[in-house]
Amino acid sequence: MNSGKNYYSFVERHYTNRSGWLRAVVLGANDGILSTTSLVIGVAAAASGRTAIILSALSGLAAGALAMAAGEYVSVSSQADIEQSDLQREKRELAEMPEAEFTELMEIYMQRGLQRDLAEQVARQLMEHNALAAHARDELGINDITQARPMQAAMASFGAFLLGGILPFLVSIFSPVQYMVLLQYIFAIVFLILLGGIAAKTGGSDILKSVSRICFWGTAAMGTTALIGYIFGTHVGL
Repeated sequence: MNSGKNYYSFVERHYTNRSGWLRAVVLGANDGILSTTSLVIGVAAAASGRTAIILSALSGLAAGALAMAAGEYVSVSSQADIEQSDLQREKRELAEMPEAEFTELMEIYMQRGLQRDLAEQVARQLMEHNALAAHARDELGINDITQARPMQAAMASFGAFLLGGILPFLVSIFSPVQYMVLLQYIFAIVFLILLGGIAAKTGGSDILKSVSRICFWGTAAMGTTALIGYIFGTHVGL
């Protein structure tokens, strides 16, 4: 009885349905933190004053958020166009040669391990219920979870970039200029660790792996811009 109770009380968790918006949010927030911080570090390393640092952070924040949203919208829209084109083609083929499409669907189920009689029965019932949905899901790999949503991805990226970029922007306002590079790096790493942990927890993946990956590449990006800013500032001074 106890084993039955435990079985029925068990809730199976899946995270695939979060992949679309989670990818856009993580990418946007990560880019917001890194892009803005790297820009500020580069300007600060060139021995600029606070006004220049704040203006660079603000311009980078605004431009980056808009560019991120536009890029995500165009990219996901292209995916959506391809999906719609495939669906229209499939709809036309179902109208013109339904038997061939039925055989194609049946063979897909046979390749997945069903016996011929069962595969034929499943294919026939699914096509009678909703032929286009069956072919979209099992032939084209298009379903409600993975379907491209351009506006959702664009808005998620825009908001996430602003959320990520506002953090180094605030640091640029309140941190002492002489310690700007160091404090920007420290706060950025803290923000990236939090982001990596939240993303891993939400997506059900390994937290340590996610945090290590995001911190490594973040350090590389910020170190490169700091070096460029330092060289640039040195040459200007000369």
